[in-house]
Amino acid sequence: MNALWQRLRQSGLLAVLVVGLVAWGLGRVVQTQVQSGHAEALRQVARPGDIRMISSVTCIFCTKARQYMTEHRIPFEECLIERDAACLADYKRLGASGTPTLLIRGQRQLGFDPQRVTSALGG
Repeated sequence: MNALWQRLRQSGLLAVLVVGLVAWGLGRVVQTQVQSGHAEALRQVARPGDIRMISSVTCIFCTKARQYMTEHRIPFEECLIERDAACLADYKRLGASGTPTLLIRGQRQLGFDPQRVTSALGG
């Protein structure tokens, strides 16, 4: 094992690995700060009843949107097309082509993008 470390140090691969890990870590920190800023902006403009998310049980993007809004305390309502006949009827009436379909003050958006939702709410 010691010989492996010596070879890595001599070849410069250890330095490349360390620099890569540091860059990755800094990137994650910046990404988290940007995401928190978007969440704060959305939380400032969102009121109960502003955001309705039409979801599907098997939709991973719905799960991510739900987690994001729950984690950042953004008020939203959600219905599942497989479990709620009225929800499925709304989905079809809207001509939605996928989930999550969001209704932002009645305006349809396909997919969840915090910046786009904030913009639709006037933020």
